[in-house]
Amino acid sequence: MITSGDEVFEIVDEDNCVIGTALRSECHGNPALLHRTCHVVVFHSDGRVLLQKRSQFKDIQPGKWDTAVGGHLMPGEDFEVAARREMQEELGLSPDLPLEFLFDSRIRNDVESENTRVFATICEGPFNFPHDEIDEVRFWRRDELLSPENQESFTHNLRCELHELERIGRL
Repeated sequence: MITSGDEVFEIVDEDNCVIGTALRSECHGNPALLHRTCHVVVFHSDGRVLLQKRSQFKDIQPGKWDTAVGGHLMPGEDFEVAARREMQEELGLSPDLPLEFLFDSRIRNDVESENTRVFATICEGPFNFPHDEIDEVRFWRRDELLSPENQESFTHNLRCELHELERIGRL
């Protein structure tokens, strides 16, 4: 029996073409198993950026601040459909909120390899998040996001994403 912690991910090549499947537990810990994720950067109308603090019980990067919405694509799902599903699951947001494509990212480290599509939306809340996965959410100002003192509390992926958001003029 596959548990929720052992979802099935599609394994892809560098061009996002599906070449097989593997369990989550196989992908996290084996960077050779490239899979797909989506992120949604949630902006406040005043420009602040919403972040989520990952639960202390997460298998990767527990207790770190991360992108407000992020998740894996289910088999057969495209990036935008997954992003809308994840917005609803992680923050209780309507999947009908406007989404804007921002950029594609390639995450490569010793734990995992992911091709990530990053979207943006504007929403001031309210947010209803699963407390077993997320400890806290809050909006951050640009100066807080770029402050060296805060960098250690951010996931590596978030630091890379913030750098790209700044590069494209969205931060």
